[in-house]
Amino acid sequence: MSIFAAGLGLQTTDGNGNVLEVYFHKAFVRTEQNASAVDDFVKIAGWFYSGGNKTICLAPYQIDKLIEAFSEHTGTVTFLEGARDAHERMVVTILETDEAPQSVAEAYLKLTLLSSRAIQPHGQSLDGIFAVLPNVAWTNEGVVSLDELPARQLSARANGGVLHVYAVDKFPPMADHVVPSGVRIGDASRVRFGAHLGEGTTVMHEGFVNFNAGTKGAGMIEGRISAGVMVGANSDLGGGCSTMGTLSGGNNVVISVGEECLIGANAGTGIPLGDRCTIEAGLYLTAGSKVSILDENGVETSNVKASELAGKSDLLFRRNSQSGKIECVTNKTAIQLNEELHANNWQTQSTCKKVP
Repeated sequence: MSIFAAGLGLQTTDGNGNVLEVYFHKAFVRTEQNASAVDDFVKIAGWFYSGGNKTICLAPYQIDKLIEAFSEHTGTVTFLEGARDAHERMVVTILETDEAPQSVAEAYLKLTLLSSRAIQPHGQSLDGIFAVLPNVAWTNEGVVSLDELPARQLSARANGGVLHVYAVDKFPPMADHVVPSGVRIGDASRVRFGAHLGEGTTVMHEGFVNFNAGTKGAGMIEGRISAGVMVGANSDLGGGCSTMGTLSGGNNVVISVGEECLIGANAGTGIPLGDRCTIEAGLYLTAGSKVSILDENGVETSNVKASELAGKSDLLFRRNSQSGKIECVTNKTAIQLNEELHANNWQTQSTCKKVP
């Protein structure tokens, strides 16, 4: 039997048994390297699994089998032993095929695969995910059903505390489920679960990254990466800038930003950018924008829609301060990020020197 993906997680339910979220400690896309781990999940699910896409609640004896199967993985064993008393919440989700998610567990497994870098955005089916996920309250005490929220808030007040509601949304912050290596995030609430952040990415406090979107490598994100948009390595999105999401305003083109690009503060793009492109601050470039093409002498050679320049590299887009026209000239200067400022892998350094 060929399996697409599998995960081991803990589910949270409301008082009626409805699943609100699933935290996946382990999530795999089946490859040659991890085939044995995925096969162990299927094997331990036993006769409860006969194929298809399914989530199985584990019995205590199955948890013991998992502890045995993953004995060399200290973190997984600790997770399993700690959750043994809550075995009714522990699940294995198995996806035989990559289809639109049909349950909360399937949706959360796919979001986990994105944020843990096991799969790239647009690399799996997420059709209908909004209909599957419940709208819930994300609080300092975890996820709470909106039907149960007033009672929980009253209970907290009656006991001298406060139930802080950080968000009411279908998606939790990514960092509550996955923190990928080598990233900095100024405000974790602004990176949605299902975002894909490449090694070396910095998301500043005003930056925002939606699900099924993100970066392919190091980058500085002070603007908005909308759903479905991927940003190439070593690119810089300035404060307040934006990338137009797929289907935004009727757009059916997948927007992307190439490597070593700069989108200036309060600027934006509604077309895919190639490598080493720059959009000056305050200029929002849409597919229908009229653009004057200038030669090396600054002479206009043609006038085209911005969509005709989609994906082309080494372009600088600016607005003529006198005529108001959008102009495009060849940009030979690549954007270089400050390597020291954006190095996110901390290393121990001694500040003491030995006295001779």
